Amino acid sequence: MASSIRKASELEFELARVLLVDDDLTSRLTLKTVLEAGGYAVDSAASAAEAVGKLDASQYELVLSDLQMESPEAGLKVLAHARLMDYKPATALFTSYHNSQPDLRRSVLIKPEDVPGLLGKVADLISQRAARIVARQLRRVN
Repeated sequence: MASSIRKASELEFELARVLLVDDDLTSRLTLKTVLEAGGYAVDSAASAAEAVGKLDASQYELVLSDLQMESPEAGLKVLAHARLMDYKPATALFTSYHNSQPDLRRSVLIKPEDVPGLLGKVADLISQRAARIVARQLRRVN
């Protein structure tokens, strides 16, 4: 029995994967550092096109995109592409523009200045995604 029980130090933990999309290098590096310190594995992209390529090549639990990048709607385009993926990542927008009034019909808007709020919202989005996956699996079984 002892041989079948692995020590905690031998267990491999898989961190939730986040795709962070922002054209501003300083913001991207800062948010990447904050998210990694919060316990997430973070890939980053500097444009909507780069993000689409990463979404097609890898799977993420969350796609977190700046709203305004190379165009005012670039972030919405990234989220729209993410929602088409079979693995259905959670999605959210963030913006540094305080007067921004984007069309957020199905998007969550996060203000990155509030670090505890940002990490809490990221955790909520990832856990909600996990709950949706479990619910879908249970529906398939029944």
